[in-house]
Amino acid sequence: MNADVLKLWPELEWIDDESLRESTAKTWEMALERSPLTAEDLETIPFTLLVPDLKVTFMAHKRLVVHVSRDAAVQMNKFLAPDLVCDMDTVIAGAILADVGKLLEYEHAADGKTVKSMTGKYLRHPFTGVGLAMEAGVPDAVCHIISAHAAEGNLVTRSAEAYVVHHADFMTFLPFKHRF
Repeated sequence: MNADVLKLWPELEWIDDESLRESTAKTWEMALERSPLTAEDLETIPFTLLVPDLKVTFMAHKRLVVHVSRDAAVQMNKFLAPDLVCDMDTVIAGAILADVGKLLEYEHAADGKTVKSMTGKYLRHPFTGVGLAMEAGVPDAVCHIISAHAAEGNLVTRSAEAYVVHHADFMTFLPFKHRF
C-alpha cells in the first residue's frame, strides 16, 4: 500500500477483508497517479465547488463521511438486525471511495483556485470513481455505493449500505449549501 494513501486513509485498517482493503487503496493510488492534484492538495482544497469560499477541506469532509457512515451502520446493525444488516466492509470501503473520482474532476487554475477539469466538465465524479474502482478490482456492491452516493443515485434502487453513505455525505454537505 502506498504511503500517501495510508496517510490519507488510516480508516483503511477498518476494512477486515484484505482483498477489499487492497483494492480500495489501489483505487486511491490510481486516482493520485492520474490526478493533477497531490495528496497534500486534498488537505487544503475545498470538498465541494458548489459552496463559495468554503474552508472545510476535501479530506476533513471525506473522513467525516467515513466515520459517520461507520457509526450509522453499527447502530443500524444493533437495532435492525436481523431484518436489515449492513455489511461493514462494504460501507467503509464505499465511504472511502465515494468521492475518489473528484481527483479527476478537479484541478488548479492558474490563480491557484480549485476548478473543474476538462474531465469534470464531461463526467461527474461518481462515473470516474466507478471506472477507477472497477479497474482496481473493487466489488460491484462497493461500486454501487460510489455510483449512487450523489444525485445520480436517485435514479436507482440503493442498497442499505448505499443509503448509509449517501445520507452521511449529504448531511455533512447540505447544511453548507442551504444555510439559513
